[in-house]
Amino acid sequence: MNQELLPADISRRMAQLYSDMEKAYDELAQGLDFSCAGCPDNCCDSYFQHHTYGEWAYLWEGLQAMEEKRRETLIARAAEYVKGSERMLARDERPNLMCPLNENGLCALYPHRLMICRLHGVPSAMTRPDGKRLEFPGCFRCQELVSGREQVPRLDRTSMYQELVQIEMDWLGPRRRTLPKVRMTIAEMMVKGPPPDKR
Repeated sequence: MNQELLPADISRRMAQLYSDMEKAYDELAQGLDFSCAGCPDNCCDSYFQHHTYGEWAYLWEGLQAMEEKRRETLIARAAEYVKGSERMLARDERPNLMCPLNENGLCALYPHRLMICRLHGVPSAMTRPDGKRLEFPGCFRCQELVSGREQVPRLDRTSMYQELVQIEMDWLGPRRRTLPKVRMTIAEMMVKGPPPDKR
């Protein structure tokens, strides 16, 4: 499997954006003296849906680079995740299943993990295009850490989302308006295979 999923310049921009996210996250986490080490919980069982073709393709760039048997094993695990989450959603339950990429507590595609996987945990905020500001408290452990503080520093996601959207627009161009909206978990992206060729 060696299909080129993203043009080289788009792939580089995705990698740079993810690197910028990591730096911003690490700076805030260090300032809060926050770490995931020793946490009894695992954020990888959170139910997240992702919304861009760019992230879907970048995830698959990582999968394509894997040895075929390992990739097939992970995709089979993803199929089980999808079945399990569909059963839970049918019962009006929010799925609480381990991400198929989690192996012994670590991400099998760590360099290609998606935006929310990189930013979840610390307090954050974003300003929507309509000007409304949204705030996110962070994980339970971080909430405990900042409890009682008058001022809680937050990671502003706004420019990161804007850059992700810009990358998507530059890659897809006018087709972005006509393509189906992306609203999938990582497992669904894995089971569906790479996104259709957008070039």
